[in-house]
Amino acid sequence: MAKEAKNKKENKHFWKDFKAELKKVIWPTPKQLVNNTVAVITIVLITAVIVFALDFTFEKMNTYGINRLKEVVDSNHNNSNEVEENTNANETTNEQAPEVTANEEVPASENVSE
Repeated sequence: MAKEAKNKKENKHFWKDFKAELKKVIWPTPKQLVNNTVAVITIVLITAVIVFALDFTFEKMNTYGINRLKEVVDSNHNNSNEVEENTNANETTNEQAPEVTANEEVPASENVSE
């Protein structure tokens, strides 16, 4: 029972102190409240616009950069394919062309240099 009485006394003391502290608070006037609210909303909106602009800009830069990278990779890939095709074509041409030694004459129909 002694503990219950002590808890009740502490609760009363807590609420009494709580009320006393709330009386010390300087509450804003309605005009100050409106001014502060408008200031906070304005700052939030300005920040939102800045974040949106930066996000949009970086997204466009990233998209352009990725597309540019794809073009570079594709052009390099196409160039390497062309080189391989040219190499394969040259090998095929060399296999079909008769071998000429220094002592043989090349027939006029096979003389490519003309």
